[in-house]
Amino acid sequence: QVQLVESGGGLVQAGGSLRLSCAASGRTFSRYAMGWFRQAPGKEREFVAAISWAGGVTYYSDSVKDRFTISRDNAKNTLYLQMNSLKPEDTAVYYCATARGQRATIDLDGYDYWGQGTQVTVSS
Repeated sequence: QVQLVESGGGLVQAGGSLRLSCAASGRTFSRYAMGWFRQAPGKEREFVAAISWAGGVTYYSDSVKDRFTISRDNAKNTLYLQMNSLKPEDTAVYYCATARGQRATIDLDGYDYWGQGTQVTVSS
């Protein structure tokens, strides 16, 4: 059974930083691409960042590019999202997900397992 557990969310002031983690189990972590998504109240879930199975390819949404960094440690079965220069519009529940294959994708349908989410709130 695949399990993804996010942590690291919280309340931060605008301009601050947070680092999210996603601990994976139940699947050979290193064989699959991973991604981060977020969902704000009243909005659809949206793509944030993705990383290929070995970490060599990454994608970012335009809204977080140059502020967020996705990374992974396959030895620890853990995915990360370093978030800098946070803005109030970054407030959302953040979800990690494991892709159906090795290639990174921005397509939500390309992911088959999801974590329960962690709340990130950025105050102005």
